[in-house]
Amino acid sequence: MSIDVVDLVRELVRRPTVSGDPRPQRDVMGVVTEVLRAQAPHLQRTDGDDADQPWTLLTTPTDPDRPRLLFACHVDTVPAADATHWQRDPFGADAEDGRVWGRGGSDMKAGLVAAVAAVAAADPQTPVGLLLTSDEEIGSRGAQVAARALQGTRTGAVVVPEATGNEVVLGHRGALWLAVRAAGKAAHGSTPHLGHNAVLDLVAVLQRAGTELPLATDAFLGTETWNPGVISGGTVPNVVPDAAEVVVDMRTVGDGAALQAWWRAQPEVADVEVRVDLPPLLTPADDPWVRALPAEKRDQPATYFTDGSVLGPVADGAPIVVWGPGTPAVMHARDEYVEVAELEHAARTFTDVVARWAMTSAAPAGPRG
Repeated sequence: MSIDVVDLVRELVRRPTVSGDPRPQRDVMGVVTEVLRAQAPHLQRTDGDDADQPWTLLTTPTDPDRPRLLFACHVDTVPAADATHWQRDPFGADAEDGRVWGRGGSDMKAGLVAAVAAVAAADPQTPVGLLLTSDEEIGSRGAQVAARALQGTRTGAVVVPEATGNEVVLGHRGALWLAVRAAGKAAHGSTPHLGHNAVLDLVAVLQRAGTELPLATDAFLGTETWNPGVISGGTVPNVVPDAAEVVVDMRTVGDGAALQAWWRAQPEVADVEVRVDLPPLLTPADDPWVRALPAEKRDQPATYFTDGSVLGPVADGAPIVVWGPGTPAVMHARDEYVEVAELEHAARTFTDVVARWAMTSAAPAGPRG
């Protein structure tokens, strides 16, 4: 009996797995493992031992020297904010109008289920694996822990089945999140000249950043961006704030060193803390495996980051693509959904790609150049 991909997506959407809460994420990994091993009992399971950042790796019992095709899927979602304004229950998993509705439908429980279907159908001798990670939405934290366990294993190619409308996407910018802080001197609000306002210091820095930040450009990935997403400072209106902080989200095309240096060099800045530092992802379009994939290749990068940023350094140069069912426009939005037709197409196509991998990986590959 094959896996019913619609039923499984609905089961996963009904289970809230908001980033930062490890227990429900671990539970969903268990559900996926049970479903998958019921179809493919030969799969070998490895679980992480980090209580806060769970991960699970399921692999076929093949020669470890053969390069593995890896599907990398996160199980967490962003919160269902303003749930009362949704047209449907965000965790009701309603199946209507050819869609499954709910938080995580596109991002990325549909892609996860399509990968599950492909791994379940794989021949036991095909070197394929499914990696389940936690807390991708808040900096690929689970993948960073899991990546250490992948070091030393042969990875031949990676599919990150995020929502791309089933088009193959070859990369995305990295993410550099910085907490930038200013320090001042407290005083009574009626005598501000006796203090030093840290909030005004941050305002000055942010105004300067708009014209002076050294944003780099890549021919494919585009130009780096910055967004001051969270600003905090002060305690009550009648006290001059002696501390202020802004968390800046920058999407990078390089290592971000010049951006960090700029923030640290500003005279008003007292401290800079790196919250997230993920490198960009870029796979060559002329890679032979990429060229052979049975899907359209998008000529633009993804706008979001993925676990591919973390897996790239341990994949030893293997091609990594972002490719899966779902609509990018509804990711993180109200009334998220996935088209059933896209989900079913992805399951069939991934299964075909795994079958082809069985032939291309028949012999152990030599060391990469």
